[in-house]
Amino acid sequence: MGKVISFINQKGGVGKTTMAFNTAFALAQKGKKVLAIDLDPQANLTLLFEAKNNYNLHHLLINSIKELKMIHVPAMLSEILHYSKGNAVVDLIPGGQELSGFDLTVAGINAPRQLILRKFLEINTLKDRYDYIVIDCPPTLGLLVINALCASDGVIIPFKADDFSQKGLEHFYQVLSDISDMGIVKSPDIVLHVPNLVDLRRKQENDDLTKIIEIVDQEIGEGKVFSPFLNKAGLVKSLSGRKSVFDFKGQDFNELREKFTGIADKIEEWANVRQQ
Repeated sequence: MGKVISFINQKGGVGKTTMAFNTAFALAQKGKKVLAIDLDPQANLTLLFEAKNNYNLHHLLINSIKELKMIHVPAMLSEILHYSKGNAVVDLIPGGQELSGFDLTVAGINAPRQLILRKFLEINTLKDRYDYIVIDCPPTLGLLVINALCASDGVIIPFKADDFSQKGLEHFYQVLSDISDMGIVKSPDIVLHVPNLVDLRRKQENDDLTKIIEIVDQEIGEGKVFSPFLNKAGLVKSLSGRKSVFDFKGQDFNELREKFTGIADKIEEWANVRQQ
């Protein structure tokens, strides 16, 4: 059975979409069947795939709720799902601005609102159809993200090395604890923390990164912080071209390809242990 991994941080601008996009293709490069899900109303992941639809994930989720039959639309998963043919294939369920109204749309239903995404994955047997499902989450801790956490087996947390990230991580750990306390589902494993956009020339960033690593080691365990991603022009170039780093063959992309392959390796190591 496939594994669901959410890229999450309640703080914006930390590179969640970049990480999710390239990690999905890193896993696909290793021969895995990968589905990417855009859970963010800003739909930046969808933009990277250059996917355009009248309908998106919001409509699929609403269609999966029987109590909301009066607002169902003629949208089917097979008609919405897009795929990219770069060096590897990654399928996509696109997001859209309609997701910003998800909380209000489902406010009056009797079914558990935090399990809507989990049930959707089950109904469509997506964990049987894919080795990995990668979810790009919005920069909040609202209902959409709670749905992602309740549907996920693991999470990856991109962050910037600053004091705000330190406080945000402590808050996020409490959210995971709260999900566990609900007793409805098992809270997801923390697969990795990924420092992004790091400038090692700045002493303050080095100090903040050291503090965060110490917190993670104490709270989660050693080995859960990946080596830092530095400010790289290659990432900007790949994103502006709507391509993954694996679509570029130049030597200046070697380090980025190796980094994302390293994240994919860590994911596979975690998945193998979880299956035992």
